[in-house]
Amino acid sequence: MKDIMNVAVVTYEPRWGDKERNLNRIIGYIECAAARGANLVVLPETALTGYDADLTHEGDERMHYRLAEPIPGPSTEAVAEATHRLGVYAVFGLAERSEDGTVYNAAVACGPDGVLGRYRKMHLPADEPTWAGRGDEPFMFGTPWGPVGVSICYDTFVFSEVMRYYRASGCRIIANPFAVNTGVTARNIKDSLEYLAANNDVFIASANCTGCAITDDFVGGSSVIGPGKNVPAVHYYAGGPCGAPGSDEQELHLGTIDLSYVDKPFLAKQWAEENPDFRPDIYARWYAELADRERFKR
Repeated sequence: MKDIMNVAVVTYEPRWGDKERNLNRIIGYIECAAARGANLVVLPETALTGYDADLTHEGDERMHYRLAEPIPGPSTEAVAEATHRLGVYAVFGLAERSEDGTVYNAAVACGPDGVLGRYRKMHLPADEPTWAGRGDEPFMFGTPWGPVGVSICYDTFVFSEVMRYYRASGCRIIANPFAVNTGVTARNIKDSLEYLAANNDVFIASANCTGCAITDDFVGGSSVIGPGKNVPAVHYYAGGPCGAPGSDEQELHLGTIDLSYVDKPFLAKQWAEENPDFRPDIYARWYAELADRERFKR
């Protein structure tokens, strides 16, 4: 298994509701990242459509409903053609329409072998429930660098169960497309990412939107963050924290990481092959008790 990986994250301003233009730009960023040596490229949540909920229409007339696609579908196949041609992996956000007609806030992974699969956002803040259903499955895709887990925004920053599941399953890097606006402070995102990377001994490649769509003003702050030489301190390998000067500019950030850093002593013991500190058998019993409570049943 390879250890050294070039990872690109894109702070990107999607044009709201203009899927054709956004698809052209997504492919363009992937091509430019590949030309600079990227092995993995991460673009933001809803990069294909823009993020803001359409509250001026009802039902099927809402923007994300109108522009949702199946996976595989026309846009994912176009991106998959590029990742196949270039020999790279890419993760980007879109509105997915399932076979039963449900629309999800999803992130798709494409690679040298085509469309690899998708992750459906599990936890839906703010206005997202007006257009998106709730996902309920993790998603990892295989690479020469091992499995890569995919999580989206709120799932990453607030629900550490997702991150820890991926790390315990052998992921050394997580792809995190997100769309955070000025309603969530940049400091909250910075602190959350640094805590998650340090506490879980994992690399996180995060890509945020920038610009103003309808009402939301997005803060940017795309980054590749992970263990450094002074564990448990973390290091920014590409981009920088949300709120840093210039972090809201549209830009491609590229960094080289050494995934073997997750094997350093101290935090690595929780994921050890023998007698790990992580105790899913105990946590499963606790969660089973909670799942039986009426308010958590769906």
